[in-house]
This record gives sequence, structure tokens and C-alpha cells, in this order.
Amino acid sequence: MRLHLCAVGRLRGGPERVLVDDYVTRASRSGRPLGLGPVTEHQIDERKVSGAQAEASALTRALPEGTRLVVMDERGRTIDSPALAALLSSWRDNGTQDAGFVIGGADGTDPDLRARADLVLSFGPMVWPHMLARVMLAEQLYRAVTILSGGPYHRQ
Repeated sequence: MRLHLCAVGRLRGGPERVLVDDYVTRASRSGRPLGLGPVTEHQIDERKVSGAQAEASALTRALPEGTRLVVMDERGRTIDSPALAALLSSWRDNGTQDAGFVIGGADGTDPDLRARADLVLSFGPMVWPHMLARVMLAEQLYRAVTILSGGPYHRQ
């Protein structure tokens, strides 16, 4: 199952870019033997879209048809890392080809996109900068892969 990290905004060079690239590379490399990956990052240039509806359309176009959709939103459910790993494993085992994790723009995610999501997920009630949310999401995808592989990265 291919994994897609899709976000409004361009992440330029700097420590956040280095971290996202590192976790995406690790998740892709470790996930392949498990049938997870590669992880592909899609960046929507916020200067080319205006408003939540236009952002939602651009995010949707960036993902392959039939993608299972996870929208990151502060009003979403909170789950632990093993539950995320179990969800990805279940989707993979049930024949899902693509899973997309979407981070909307600064004004939030379009309500229609949230309503279409298979899961609306939150990192908790605090609001996080988009750059850090992207790093945390990439790290959690890597952590899910390591949990499924039985690796030592995740310890309880």
C-alpha cells in the first residue's frame, strides 16, 4: 500500500525539511518488505489556491483515485501509535492500494473534505504549526512501520 503525505504549503530547506525527508526515507525503506510504501510527499503551493475549498480540490487531485483518506484536523480523533499501525495494516491487508494523509491550509480543512475522510485524526487539542505537523506525521508513519516490523524504534 502506497502512503501519501499531502500538505498545503511548501516546506523549504531547514531543519523541518531535513526531518521530513529523513522520516519519509526511513518509512519507505523499512515499509517496503511489509507492503507499505513508498511514502510520497505532495506539496500544494498555497499561492496557487485560495480558500479551503480550492485547497481541498488541489489536495484531492494530488492523490490517486480510490485513496483511503486521513485528514489531520485539531477536531479529529486522537489515537496512539499502535492503533495507527493497526489501521494501516488492516487497510493493507484488505487490499487498499493507497492511503493519503492530508494537512490542510492555515485556515483549516474544508468541511466537505473532512466529511469524506475515512478518518479525521488529531495530534491533540493544541494547534501545531504546519511545518511541525508535517514532521510529526512523517515520524508517526515511520513509527507505524517499525511497530509492524517488530523493530526497536517504538518502545512502550
